[in-house]
Amino acid sequence: MEKRIKGFSKLSKQAKMEWLAKAHLAQPDAGMALMQSYMHADAAIQKRHDEFIENTVANYYLPFGVAPNFLINGKVYTVPMAIEESSVVAAAAKSAQFWMSRGGFRSSILSSTKIGHIHFMFGGDGPTLQAVFDAHLSQIRASTAHITANMEKRGGGILDIRLVDKTEALAEYYQVEVRFDTRDSMGANFINSCLEEMAKVLKACAREDARTAHSPLDVVMCILSNYTPECLVRCEVSCPMEEMLEGTDMTAAEFAHKFHRAVRIAEVEPYRAATHNKGIMNGIDAVILATGNDFRAVEAACHAYAARNGSYSSLTHCSVEDGVFRFWIEIPLSLGTVGGLTQLHPLVKMALEMLGNPGAHELMMIVAASGLAQNFAALRALTTTGIQKGHMKMHLLNILNQLGASETEKEIIAAQFAKLVPHHADVVKAFYDLRGLPLPETH
Repeated sequence: MEKRIKGFSKLSKQAKMEWLAKAHLAQPDAGMALMQSYMHADAAIQKRHDEFIENTVANYYLPFGVAPNFLINGKVYTVPMAIEESSVVAAAAKSAQFWMSRGGFRSSILSSTKIGHIHFMFGGDGPTLQAVFDAHLSQIRASTAHITANMEKRGGGILDIRLVDKTEALAEYYQVEVRFDTRDSMGANFINSCLEEMAKVLKACAREDARTAHSPLDVVMCILSNYTPECLVRCEVSCPMEEMLEGTDMTAAEFAHKFHRAVRIAEVEPYRAATHNKGIMNGIDAVILATGNDFRAVEAACHAYAARNGSYSSLTHCSVEDGVFRFWIEIPLSLGTVGGLTQLHPLVKMALEMLGNPGAHELMMIVAASGLAQNFAALRALTTTGIQKGHMKMHLLNILNQLGASETEKEIIAAQFAKLVPHHADVVKAFYDLRGLPLPETH
């Protein structure tokens, strides 16, 4: 069947599924059955899911788990996490339990400003452009009044507007940089709408003002920035060094100092920092997804922030001074608890309810704690037993499911590996040995 198609978006959902199955799948009937099996039984909920994106043919499920016992600023949370990777939820919960008896997590908002830009080209004189911009600034700001009115009632809105000369980086390139407070909304649509209105007035003013009329002003684009270095949250844990007991042959002091060295390595070595920060994002992204926020935007902001000093580095930091162990994270998080999926996706609504229906600032503090907890768990494993022991035990069930093991076979093989690291090849061999079958050559 022809794999190219015109007018696909205009087909009914059923027709899309049928074409996809016949054009791209070896067993079309099985493919159709699979797509249909992942549809929600409630037609209204399924319709809502269908309308989240375009060309929907099925739902894609991720496990929705919870990590209890997060003590954050004196309040206990059960944190929702949507993620497919083994051991992430277990690690977060283990860290939360560890710090529960040591004062918990202390989170604070450092700033909550978001930034957007009008990017434009102008071939005339920079100081003259600045003079024209200043003369018409009130008019540019006023152009957004119909958009900002409701946001201003909630205490947000436009904080600052300024002209930025970027001609040293790119000939004739300027920006109008606008700072916003979007309160409990992530604010992407609000920011972009404001920028587009401002751009219209900016262009008209430059055209009509005699000082700049001879040099056309060309607006290239209007867009918020997902880099939010002024929308920052900090989270910290600390305790007397003697409380850093780990149940290994190391003393508490030895463990604390080894942990500190592991963080220092991530601060100075980008190869390590990338993996170190990926582990942090395991904890962050899982909560971002569960609460209906944009994990791609958060990833972009956090990694840009990690490289803000010219070299990619750790997002977490550690100190061991005067007998006190301190471990903290400072990250940019632009989140929302209103708008978007927050009132549309049933599980997102449930996740936010579990957290007490937090505002954006409270959610930022919860997410930061989850990232710090995840990193603590990873570094604790790396500096003691090694990362594979715990991770592979969680992965054991995935391997056995791939092999089609029965519940009884899972129990027997899990017992075999109770005190061993279950490497994939060893698990496969154990499975075939249990069934009395020769190991396939592919393994």
